[in-house]
Amino acid sequence: MSQFVSSFFKETAKPLTSGRRPWSVFLDLTLLNIPFSIHDTTTRITQNVLHFSVNYSIILLIILSLSILNHPLVLIALFITLIAWLSLYFSREEPLWFLGYQVSDWMVLVVLFVVDFLVVIWGGVFQNVVVGGGIAVVLMLLHAALRSTDDLVADDIETSPYANLLSDDDGDYNAPPTGGL
Repeated sequence: MSQFVSSFFKETAKPLTSGRRPWSVFLDLTLLNIPFSIHDTTTRITQNVLHFSVNYSIILLIILSLSILNHPLVLIALFITLIAWLSLYFSREEPLWFLGYQVSDWMVLVVLFVVDFLVVIWGGVFQNVVVGGGIAVVLMLLHAALRSTDDLVADDIETSPYANLLSDDDGDYNAPPTGGL
């Protein structure tokens, strides 16, 4: 049984953590500077949130967990719902069937949100979760706005499935095209 649970968590976490960027890159203080304009700020936020989405999600979960740390039953209940999220929504590849009916992803999403909301209300930690979530969002936006994105383009090209089309290694792309339309 423990082997099954262990393999389940490893297989479930593999695609979720594959997008996690190294913490040394995420926390590189030499890349923090003030953006020049509003446009630069919004571009940085967009690029950093897309590039570091798994890192930001981990930070959000840690801050939310810390905000309800003094409510162990709620923490356990939310851990159980996290397992439900992982197994019923994130790592499921085949359709979900319940009482002979296929359940849509949208319905699974709604049910899981309702269950999470009910657990938060039942535990009386709604205010803790809102404040913790607000703190996490402010910290993430602050980091995303201040972190330069100059180094992200090279990383994204290296990990892109279209890297061979984007690289400049195979020839001179400034040469005029040969052949007609």
